[in-house]
Amino acid sequence: MKVTTEMIHQDLRQNLFAWRVMTTMIKFKWVVKLMNRLSAKSAAGKNIQGLHCEEVYVPSSNGEWNIRTRIYRPEGQTEVLPVMLYFHGGGYLSGLPEGSADIIRKFINTRPCVVIAPDYHKSYTKPFPAGFNDCYDTMIWARDNAEALRIRDDKIIVAGHSAGGGLTAAVTLKVRDTQDVQIAFQMPIYPMIDDQQPHDPERAIATLIWDTEMNGIGWNAYLSDLHKSGAEIPAYAAPARNTDYSGFPPTITFVGDIEPFYWETVDYVEALKAQNIDVAFKIYEGCYHGFDGLLKSNPTTDDARKFTYDRYAEFYDKYI
Repeated sequence: MKVTTEMIHQDLRQNLFAWRVMTTMIKFKWVVKLMNRLSAKSAAGKNIQGLHCEEVYVPSSNGEWNIRTRIYRPEGQTEVLPVMLYFHGGGYLSGLPEGSADIIRKFINTRPCVVIAPDYHKSYTKPFPAGFNDCYDTMIWARDNAEALRIRDDKIIVAGHSAGGGLTAAVTLKVRDTQDVQIAFQMPIYPMIDDQQPHDPERAIATLIWDTEMNGIGWNAYLSDLHKSGAEIPAYAAPARNTDYSGFPPTITFVGDIEPFYWETVDYVEALKAQNIDVAFKIYEGCYHGFDGLLKSNPTTDDARKFTYDRYAEFYDKYI
């Protein structure tokens, strides 16, 4: 399906030419690598005004590296607070925790928590399971250091957008299996969870920002070591491959209906609801991938942001 201008919500028709150029450019590996180098140089270590910010290096479970991790907390925090593990987006290919500064600030200002955000390995550097393990290792480190971090070691919140949403779903799945921690609720926002989508003609979509072709590039990079070895793709890599949704925590998510992750998000939500999991979910018609973070204030982006933080506050009050 080719998405035409008429199919795009009127609130999202800003700078369409620029978005189309970007959609083309990020399909080149060298462009993504350049973006990563530039963002690391300009943004890594940048603090969020109004929050107490720290940088730590979490030892990986395999002992091969340390995971650069950002910790954000309310200024002057003295009491023990809930913790949110936040995983940034970027198609498993790019991004930094610092790129999600506005999101992190809004979560903390909406309901007090400590946000821990790992700069997990990206696929062009180390493919799965490196990034997934980085996220899981950071969560276990937070649990084990709860007293020093002044956080609760129970009722953890796990959240992320796009690929960060995929990592949220994957970490939540492993927690369900291992019971290593207790997750109060998860927020996999328009998550990247189905590696089979790019190969399904019925779900092919030529759209802005992140289309089926780019989705295939992202998944092929993330799963490259598994493909080379001929190994079966595990659900911890592509959570849509999971078939058992019992024991999952309450879930918050939304998605636009003209992006590749629409179908897999709907299927994920329906599978959770079939297990009587408490789910807050909304579909945004005529909205492409990442619209809530890419565009300035308008009724549609404002509504998506309001949905995110209102539901976060509701689940925080209900489950924490």
